[in-house]
Amino acid sequence: MRKMLMTLTAMAALTACLDGTTTSVDDVARSGAKTVVNGIVASRYPGVDASVVTDCVIDNASASEILEIAQAAVVGTSSATTSLVLEIAQRPDTVSCIAEDTLGVGDILSLL
Repeated sequence: MRKMLMTLTAMAALTACLDGTTTSVDDVARSGAKTVVNGIVASRYPGVDASVVTDCVIDNASASEILEIAQAAVVGTSSATTSLVLEIAQRPDTVSCIAEDTLGVGDILSLL
């Protein structure tokens, strides 16, 4: 666990020296956050395609929320992390994203 934290810290420090720093740091944080969200979704909702929900949660989280979730990839998931993920998943834009990605736009329109 400590090795992973040191690796993430080193990666963030190294990317700060390169062009496109913000993008690289964002990519590292988003990747770590996706791992955490995917695990939470898979354990809370077995049988659901966790990757679809994960992408929608990450896309609808703020930068600070992504960083908070990404920290859990290093230190472990807490009940606060799970609550944050579930809160983001319940937002209207996230719910719409999940519905569109799960059902497909054509399927949604046929339901209307």
